[in-house]
Amino acid sequence: MAKVDKIIEELKAQLGDKVKSIVSDRKIHKVEVDPSAIVEVAAFIKERGFDHVKGVTGVDLVALTKPENAIEVMYHAGSYTDDELVGSVLTISVKVPRDKPETQSLVGVWKSAEYHERETFEMLGVVFKGHPDLRRLLLPEWWSDTPPLRKDYRPPGRE
Repeated sequence: MAKVDKIIEELKAQLGDKVKSIVSDRKIHKVEVDPSAIVEVAAFIKERGFDHVKGVTGVDLVALTKPENAIEVMYHAGSYTDDELVGSVLTISVKVPRDKPETQSLVGVWKSAEYHERETFEMLGVVFKGHPDLRRLLLPEWWSDTPPLRKDYRPPGRE
């Protein structure tokens, strides 16, 4: 059993029902967790060798075949320092409601999440509670339209 699989098993044993689903492929592993457990999960996997965030992404789930009124936020964690984990990506996923998309910031666990969270904030409207500098990164400060990666965003002049 690979080290990443052991970490996921330990995580499931420790958190129980707070782990909602696990999807594993050879190198990419995704663990969906309850939003209340995100900081605990991040700290847990960091202690076991996942030392940085490769990226933070988000998906508006409202336009799926089976739509959900949620935005899924995913942290893609990797390792520079543990030879057994170097080729693996462990994704922590949470689903937050579209009408109040908030989750805890993981900048306190991984400093490398800072700019990725800022981008997800402005592109999808997700508020990262506890973020040290949650302001626009790419869009102008005066932007007040729907976040551009939301499925209901319509670019001006293209209606």
